[in-house]
Amino acid sequence: MKAVILLSGGLDSATVLAMAKAEGRVCHALSIVYGQRHSVELEAAKRVASAIGVAEHDIHALDLRAFGASALTSDIDVPKDAVGAPGIPITYVPARNTIFLALALGFAEARGADEIWIGVNALDYSGYPDCRPEFIDAFQDVILKGTRSGVERGTPRLVAPLLHLTKADIIRRGISLGVDYAMTHSCYDPASDGRACGHCDSCILRRKGFAEAGVEDPTTYAGH
Repeated sequence: MKAVILLSGGLDSATVLAMAKAEGRVCHALSIVYGQRHSVELEAAKRVASAIGVAEHDIHALDLRAFGASALTSDIDVPKDAVGAPGIPITYVPARNTIFLALALGFAEARGADEIWIGVNALDYSGYPDCRPEFIDAFQDVILKGTRSGVERGTPRLVAPLLHLTKADIIRRGISLGVDYAMTHSCYDPASDGRACGHCDSCILRRKGFAEAGVEDPTTYAGH
């Protein structure tokens, strides 16, 4: 069975790729260069794809800096030590997962893939609306009603295996599958040498996950 895997190079997507491989999927990885300030994650995506093994790794350029309105795609400071603050954080990228899934859908239709795997998580996350079960269900409905493969075959099916897992659970699952998290990158605001800041939402959730999983965090943080 063919599957398209959205692969950012982060902890979650690396785990999803390992899970898909473990379930016998022929994996076609798709990574997006969207003008993100943490573009170092694309190098991580290449490492992960090579280490875990994919049939194909497509790196697609789509510059969302043209839209701006996010700390990840414009000159807005990335919030620090702000996990749990009310509202949707400024690191939300307008319609990012909608755009990414649309690209993955086109890729999947062109490849005849049966599934699209995505590492969204609705527990240990920053409160983005496009990481919730309702969003995944709604996009599945778009596939079924708006694509040839959906109308004719009822595919591709969206697979979001991390949706209801804690970050610690995700890490434990990845470790059991042999994922080397030293290959991955999560920080939204890395130093010029690629070291993680340690204080953005993504870094805090990553550190918390490793601590709760009882696994040593292999990340190199700035100032350490």
